[in-house]
Amino acid sequence: MLSVNQLGVQFGKRILFDEVNLQFTQGNCYGVIGANGAGKSTFMKVLSGELDATRGSVSLEPGQRMAVLKQNHFEFEEHTVIDTVIMGHKKMYDIMVEKNAIYMNPDATEAEGLRAGDLENEFGEMGGWTSESDAAELLSNLGVKEKLHDKLMKELDGGEKVKVLLAQALFGDPDLLLLDEPTNDLDAVTATWLADFLADYKNTVIVISHDRYFLDMVCTHIVDIDFSKINIYKGNYSFWYESSQLMAAQQANKNKKVEQKRAEMMEFIQRFSANASKSKQATSRKKALEKLSIDEIKPSTRKYPFIHFKSEREVGDQILRVDNLSFVDLEGETVFSNVSFVMNKNDKIALLGASSRVTDVFYQILGGELKPTTGSIEWGQTITMSYLPNENEEYFSGAQDVELMDWLRQYSENKDEPFIRGFLGRMLFSGEEVFKKSGVLSGGEKVRCMLSKMMLEHPNFLLLNEPTNHLDLESITALNNGLKDFTGNFIMTTHDHELINTSTNRIIELTPKGIIDQLMEFNDYLTSAKVKGQRQELTGVSV
Repeated sequence: MLSVNQLGVQFGKRILFDEVNLQFTQGNCYGVIGANGAGKSTFMKVLSGELDATRGSVSLEPGQRMAVLKQNHFEFEEHTVIDTVIMGHKKMYDIMVEKNAIYMNPDATEAEGLRAGDLENEFGEMGGWTSESDAAELLSNLGVKEKLHDKLMKELDGGEKVKVLLAQALFGDPDLLLLDEPTNDLDAVTATWLADFLADYKNTVIVISHDRYFLDMVCTHIVDIDFSKINIYKGNYSFWYESSQLMAAQQANKNKKVEQKRAEMMEFIQRFSANASKSKQATSRKKALEKLSIDEIKPSTRKYPFIHFKSEREVGDQILRVDNLSFVDLEGETVFSNVSFVMNKNDKIALLGASSRVTDVFYQILGGELKPTTGSIEWGQTITMSYLPNENEEYFSGAQDVELMDWLRQYSENKDEPFIRGFLGRMLFSGEEVFKKSGVLSGGEKVRCMLSKMMLEHPNFLLLNEPTNHLDLESITALNNGLKDFTGNFIMTTHDHELINTSTNRIIELTPKGIIDQLMEFNDYLTSAKVKGQRQELTGVSV
């Protein structure tokens, strides 16, 4: 068990949180949420001991081991991949190094030999004799190929290093596992494996993630940083979000009687608990969701941007036809080929690829920024398309000193200041923030600006390449709701599982030898035997 007592963190006059008293118990998974800047990563650093609190204490039960997902991807450059994973259990690794050094020393003394025997016994009691095979299994499950296991970390690319460091944190079944954004750079299959692993995990997990599907799959509790306080609520992210929204709506409606409000909340909890019991979560996690209560639910102070795409005209019968599209790069590598499909009314497509490079090239071709090697694209005459690229810097680089009001005004037919200010207010740019210079906007603010631009264009077709990059949970949720309500067509690539699963109805996966094209939900796509067979045939990889 991990205990937090009278914890407070303050930077200068700014108090992130104060008087925090919490207990994290075995068998539960806690998802840490909070608005940008609320102190999520700071809280995790205090729990891990990396950062000292201003006041209060954090104590781990004696004899228990904590593991933390490392954020420094270059910390283990001169170590092999297998050794890096085993280093996740520091005591085991230190014993392994010491005993192996004795065995390798031809001049070892009798005392050192006895010492090696003692170390060998301790090593075995820790599970060290299977450490290499255990580490290799974790790596393989996370998609790190066996041929990489004996290489040095410096020989791996960034995405592979992330997976090795994740395997390091998971290695040896730590009593307490701290994970800050563990699904970053993971493909959907690997992220699902990790969710299943954590849902079955018997010890304590504390995790920060912007992936709502992941939080729903693994969390028994939500740790909410709000009001400069930290509170724990039973349930996963969806339960916290929906219940806090319902509570806020009830508070706004002061005319409702207390009995009526309570009845609404009880009906909501019963409905949610029933849905949770039918989910894919492990039994241990489901039991926690069966004990949901309304005693401590509070409305949140979170603010959600207003994201709503309203088309000026309906799409016609012809929307988009792609015929025999291919692209070969300057090195002669085929990025994708034999891409042919027709979009129909109401199609909302999730576009997948082996890497962001594959999908980036495809969007650049659809957006008219790049010419294909072969093939053609034909847009319907009624289509008004709006494009959100993966990289948006070109929209801001030439306007570093332009105020936000003027930046957005150039994309609006209505140039009046009250209209522009009101529009920005709905996108959470309030007060003096509308006079910010474009050059000082954060990544999330720039994406909200780009979404504002798209809404003002009133498109009936959206191209969305990684729209959730840099966005917080509140903005991702608002975007999700906006896309579910959108009456036009779109093609979207995103790592947000929930966004794909709830707003798309067709999946197209690009490969060097053709496409996989299925009209189905994303969850079904990931588990479809038919899709796995097609992928094996096109790529030689079966996942």
